[in-house]
Amino acid sequence: MTVDDRFAAGADALRADPALSTFSEVVTGPVTDWATDFSHTAEEWAQDAIGIWDDLRQRCPIAHTERFGGAWLPTRYEDVAAVAYDTEHFSSRAIIASNVRPPRSLAPVGTAPPISSDPPFHHDARTLLLPAFTRTAVSRYEESTRAFCHSLVDALAGRDVVDAAADYAQHVPVRVMADLLGFPPEDGPRFRHFVENALEGIDLPPEERLARSSHLFEYLLVQIRDHLEHPREDLTGHLLQAELYGRRLEPAHVAGTMALLLIAGIDTTWSAIGASLWHLAGHPDDRRRLVAEPELRATAVEEFLRAYAPVTMARLVTEDLTWRGVQMKAEDWVLLSFPAANRDPARFERADEVLVDRQVNRHAAFGLGIHRCVGSHLARMELRVALDVWLDRVPEFTLADPDAVRWSTGQIRGPRTLPVRIG
Repeated sequence: MTVDDRFAAGADALRADPALSTFSEVVTGPVTDWATDFSHTAEEWAQDAIGIWDDLRQRCPIAHTERFGGAWLPTRYEDVAAVAYDTEHFSSRAIIASNVRPPRSLAPVGTAPPISSDPPFHHDARTLLLPAFTRTAVSRYEESTRAFCHSLVDALAGRDVVDAAADYAQHVPVRVMADLLGFPPEDGPRFRHFVENALEGIDLPPEERLARSSHLFEYLLVQIRDHLEHPREDLTGHLLQAELYGRRLEPAHVAGTMALLLIAGIDTTWSAIGASLWHLAGHPDDRRRLVAEPELRATAVEEFLRAYAPVTMARLVTEDLTWRGVQMKAEDWVLLSFPAANRDPARFERADEVLVDRQVNRHAAFGLGIHRCVGSHLARMELRVALDVWLDRVPEFTLADPDAVRWSTGQIRGPRTLPVRIG
């Protein structure tokens, strides 16, 4: 078998054999009660998730639904943290809750290591990525990121109303991730398509979701082949040369990690940038303060990450158990809503307020436990630079039509449509 054949086989393995996966009936329709029938794919969730979390935290801190084959939603910080740290009872082999459960045989590696990996494999897979995401390594991309953000603002010249999400926020991590992985920057529109397929098509029939995932891995195979034929120093090249336990990484491991970086590294960051701009467009006092006091922006970035944390991760219950008073069944999903945890008044003072000068801010935007985001330094850099350039170049902007703002559904929450008026 050639190297190319091995990687093609590895990509096929990641799609999960339908005969081994477990499929649940797709349940759609309006939510009847968020405590007993929640759906993070509902439009009401997209538009008012914060209000839903607050309501559930008070009357039903651990919500349940029969959708997706059974799922739970803790909304208190202490409960979210408890699940995140308990790798014995909650597996990470699949982190996107849907109507498809990949086979248990994928553990401990999972489909997208290390985020889908369980101990002890997780530690070693994560260690391979750490050098690429140190502060020093990330700093190499700051100048080019800043220049790219300026070029995006240049392209807005002469327009009174722009879409701050589609015209600005969504482009920044696409370019950074293309540079990091060594992918053609002109493939950006394809990246956005991959993200939507992976994260927003949860209610599609399982066979369609599996078919759509093939497009991503076909693309990754092309990039792997190109790197094998034309070796170069980027993160893809690093993964192809990396060794674990004395041998090169398995093809499925390489392709899965590339998929993780491409999907998670893009949507999470563009959502954080977009949510920050949405806040500033609707809160002129905060906007004016950050324009006048640029030294406060780093603190504001942490507060935006707390208040508008984009990421909810999923776990699978490993065995039937009673947990915090509820009866969980093996293979139930548990959604770890880090955004809900960050809004818990038992953890944060004035949790429902956005304080751009908040000094004590140990938020969970990047997760908790062993799976805390390995790319947090990169995400912070992108968010800080994107806001710096925008505020310096576009100091006056407001929401052009608040009702036209559209937030994403699914486990990554951020504005997809954000019309703002400049000047």
